Amino acid sequence: MYKRIQLRKGKDESLRRFHPWVFSGAILRMDDGIEEGDLVRVITFEGDFIAVGHYQQGSIAVRVLTFSDVEIDHAFWFSRLQSALRMRLAIGIADNPQNNTYRLVHGEGDHLPGLIIDIYGQTAVMQAHSIGMHLMRKEIAEVLAEVMESRVSHIYYKSETTLPFMTEDDMNGFLYGGSNDNIALENGLKFRVDWLRGQKTGFFVDQRENRSLLERYSKGKRVLNMFCYTGGFSFYAMRGGAELVHSVDSSAKAIALTKENVELNFPGDARHEAYCEDAFKYLEKAGADYNLIILDPPAFAKHRGALHNALKGYTRLNQKAFEKIEPGGILFTFSCSQVVTKDHFRNAVFTAAALARRKVRILHQLHQPADHPINIYHPEGEYLKGLVLYVE
Repeated sequence: MYKRIQLRKGKDESLRRFHPWVFSGAILRMDDGIEEGDLVRVITFEGDFIAVGHYQQGSIAVRVLTFSDVEIDHAFWFSRLQSALRMRLAIGIADNPQNNTYRLVHGEGDHLPGLIIDIYGQTAVMQAHSIGMHLMRKEIAEVLAEVMESRVSHIYYKSETTLPFMTEDDMNGFLYGGSNDNIALENGLKFRVDWLRGQKTGFFVDQRENRSLLERYSKGKRVLNMFCYTGGFSFYAMRGGAELVHSVDSSAKAIALTKENVELNFPGDARHEAYCEDAFKYLEKAGADYNLIILDPPAFAKHRGALHNALKGYTRLNQKAFEKIEPGGILFTFSCSQVVTKDHFRNAVFTAAALARRKVRILHQLHQPADHPINIYHPEGEYLKGLVLYVE
């Protein structure tokens, strides 16, 4: 069937607990001719079958697709994608007339490691985080169209930034259909999705529930949205009745998208202003003009070696926000770095509060939404951490 990878003695324990990764150090030997992206059968030291997955060079050598000895074929993909859709229907996020934006496949959380699929109206944006998923993109797209039926008319593939070492020309482009209609709906608000050049799949779908929470706290507030990207938090704050909203990002392209999105929902509204500027510099010169601040920076640590500096960065950023926010203000602060645990992040924010000498109370502890599920056997899938704080 597939070529084999044999594990060292005793290195099958995590797989017996259904953890979906095989690390390179656990491998004893491999069959000749195995190449990156190949499907492989993983066997124990004793020679017993334990998993099937995609092989890739690097620390994570095999991403497990199944613990059953089956062929990865059309029926397999159909079953997995159908299961993902059923879950989104069960939680009420799919087929919602007020919200046509959601994550359909969340890698390990949907037992499809290396694959992300976000839905924006009639367009699915598919992203590979492994060579194996990249090589099977056309087959997956074909099955996706079959499973989604009339829900999706276009499938856009966007993996240029997630597989940067690949040199093929077809890292970005439509695999099915094709459309210039990139306006989607989230909780009744419109936004333009830049799936051609934007970060991730074009929008940060994972903050949907947290944006809704912010809306409830925005009435009469003077809001600062740092690292605003396409302005998601900003237009929720405006709908919530904010007195003013300032959006800040170091990317001119992000600021342009923020302005477009605000105009889509609140044309000509003078409450909003956008600034293309470094976050730390903006906070440094800002006065105590804001009583609701959002800190949603990009990942400060993408690997464990960067953890120490990342925590220093989170502390410095939050300390500056604590120093600037008006007494009685509310701070929404986040980390999307997978290697930064909830305790790491909380300690960094606590340190920042102490250095700023402010009394701070936790109102909410936030996380990723239900359409970004965490595989119970893969705790590493819990990447988004957030705190809502009342600052005296």
